Amino acid sequence: QVQLVESGGGSVQAGGSLNLSCAVSGRRVSINNMGWYRRVPGKDRDLVARILSHGPKSYSDSVKGRFTISRDNAKNTLYLQMNGLKPEDSAVYYCNGWPRPVVPGYWGQGTQVTVYS
Repeated sequence: QVQLVESGGGSVQAGGSLNLSCAVSGRRVSINNMGWYRRVPGKDRDLVARILSHGPKSYSDSVKGRFTISRDNAKNTLYLQMNGLKPEDSAVYYCNGWPRPVVPGYWGQGTQVTVYS
């Protein structure tokens, strides 16, 4: 059974940092393309970073240079280090497979990030 458990969100001042974690069970992060997504109320969920199974990483223009995606294969955990946070980064953040969910229609509970100025 697949489970995605995101954590590490919180409320921070603009310019601050957070490190999000996504504990994955039922799928191996080392052999799956994985991504971090975010969603604000009233908008679609957007991809902000992805890491391919063989290693290459990419980022949306809005977070490039500030966010870093990584994984720990031994812990089967995905991370998103977020630096230089801006109020527009406020959203609920989710991890999942890329380009589609690891299980159709399944998303974890997400973790809320709030950045105040």
